[in-house]
Amino acid sequence: MNWFAAILLGIVEGVTEFLPVSSTGHLTITESLLGLSIDGRDVTAFTAVIQVGAILAAILYFWKDIVRLAVGWFKGLFNKDKRGTDYRLGWAVIVGSIPIGVVGLAFQNLIETTLRSLWVVAGALVVWSIVLWIADRHSARLTAGGGARRAAASVTTTRDESTLTVIDALIIGCTQCLALIPGVSRSGATISAALLRGIDRTTATRWSFFLGIPALTASGLLQAVQARHDIAAGIGWAATGVATVVSFGIAYAAIAWLLKFVASNRFTVFIVYRVLAGLAVAALILFGVVQAV
Repeated sequence: MNWFAAILLGIVEGVTEFLPVSSTGHLTITESLLGLSIDGRDVTAFTAVIQVGAILAAILYFWKDIVRLAVGWFKGLFNKDKRGTDYRLGWAVIVGSIPIGVVGLAFQNLIETTLRSLWVVAGALVVWSIVLWIADRHSARLTAGGGARRAAASVTTTRDESTLTVIDALIIGCTQCLALIPGVSRSGATISAALLRGIDRTTATRWSFFLGIPALTASGLLQAVQARHDIAAGIGWAATGVATVVSFGIAYAAIAWLLKFVASNRFTVFIVYRVLAGLAVAALILFGVVQAV
């Protein structure tokens, strides 16, 4: 892989990893446009490995929160009197991260082959847009107290991080498994599930990051070990390293922007974009610009 392609794919990963638009879907589309074999082992592994750059950006951005939860969890683990909110949230991260690990390992071959089809990406982009739209409307009704009374409403009925439970995290974590389908979007799946649970947009987005850190780190490192020879013989580790570094820098900026955006905006722009992107991918396939597999 040349440097231009590596930098471009790093930018695509960094921009899309935490937005509810599917980073894997966008990487798959871009890789196909670059003439890469999207179901090749080296390309599949490359796609997973460069996500580690974005995850490192999330770890750096939320470092204080991560340390706070880890310390609270460890204290509560050995002292019942220390089992406060951070202890509970620590367990929420652990429990919520388990489902995607189990499902990912059980269906690894299917995920890396059949589900890499661009038809899957196009369909998932459009279909999950409907789910995100429903979740967004549900959250808006809770926050505003109903469409007709929105202007007069003064008290929010959504839940913040202090009310999040292990059951919430387990449900969100199970929904995160759907992100193994390219085009669904890991953040889109987790945010939708959180919004439908009555959790406010900012908390839903933050927890999308928290649950993504263990899952994507494990996935990237596993692929780096399992397919290290494929990457070396194909795309190359130098290009993979460049793309990972680029994704780190771009993702850090994307995280800061997204958290500010969701604080005062709905997800309409992402929903519209997903539908248009899905239709565009389908058109590219039908007109022979790219191959579905």
